[in-house]
Amino acid sequence: MSSTGTCAMNGIALHERPASPASWRIALPHSAAAVPVARALIRTALAELAHGADSDTAELLTAELVANAVEHTSGDAPIELVVELQPTGCQVEVHDPDPTPPGDLTRPPVVEPDPWQEHGRGLLLIRALSSSCGHRPTETGKAVWFRLAAVPRQWRPHPS
Repeated sequence: MSSTGTCAMNGIALHERPASPASWRIALPHSAAAVPVARALIRTALAELAHGADSDTAELLTAELVANAVEHTSGDAPIELVVELQPTGCQVEVHDPDPTPPGDLTRPPVVEPDPWQEHGRGLLLIRALSSSCGHRPTETGKAVWFRLAAVPRQWRPHPS
């Protein structure tokens, strides 16, 4: 117990609120042009906010989610990118108009992908590289998401 009567953990009183998360949502075109835009948005956001999530991994997984939404849904309704940055990490969601769930995000595939095949590794990458991932229905379709934990400050590369 601290002298104020509150429990403290690592020097922070438990009654103190964590820093507010930074979050935003943006509509992207339902076209391949959305992929580089999404990559640039996530990279810029993580860099400008000096966030601790691995920006290379966040950029790659965001591109995979957006590319899957473009490739596997029909119509021209926009795809929505939703990003939430918290002190413990980041969560990225991609909303699309198709309610059909993606392939199983919670278990590896029964068979390994063909090493010569150019497609079919997006969900595998998301499962392997994220802290957690999943999907949920929305009012207009579905959201597919992943979370990345923040990299501890001492393990982050130092800017040159």
